[in-house]
Amino acid sequence: MLPDAALPLFPLRVVLFPDALLELKVFEARYLDLMTRCMRERRPFGVATLRHGREAGAPGEPIALYGTGTLAELIEVDSVAANILMVRCRGTQRFTLGATRQEANGLWVGEATGLADDPQVAPGEAQAHAVKSLQEAIATLKAEGAEPFLEPHRFESAGWVANRWCEILPLLPDAKQQLLAMPDPRARLDVVDSLMRSGQASH
Repeated sequence: MLPDAALPLFPLRVVLFPDALLELKVFEARYLDLMTRCMRERRPFGVATLRHGREAGAPGEPIALYGTGTLAELIEVDSVAANILMVRCRGTQRFTLGATRQEANGLWVGEATGLADDPQVAPGEAQAHAVKSLQEAIATLKAEGAEPFLEPHRFESAGWVANRWCEILPLLPDAKQQLLAMPDPRARLDVVDSLMRSGQASH
């Protein structure tokens, strides 16, 4: 759920999708403070993808953000050294981003409007290939000791399957942002499936 006040933002080069796992190494004072506040208040923060600018830009350094982001809720926070946190988060609700501003400590905040969660619809018969290929990809990754996706795995959900492909396919940020903003999960999965079949994206 979106907070009532301006949403604190963590600008990143990645596009965060709902139900995705996000792992962060946090060391800047503004983000250490943010993680502490999120833990204390049990509130999420917003992940917004950088269009221009640096992740670790100095206060006052200009950045440009894409207009659709995703809330991130903390799963685990581990202090590995003085002023260094290793953070695991889950992507939750998507939002559209309005006006943004930078606070005195360098933290970006923005006006955000929540987007509806994906309706729970099953993949269509024509999308069975995308489902099976994802199951095989997960099995291969697990055999290699990698588990990039949070459980439960919901292969019966067109949105869940589409979002996991969006995470692992080598797509440009512009393309991922367009997919993130799509309200119809089956249409999103159709686009992903078409990209894989056409060879424009491979895993």
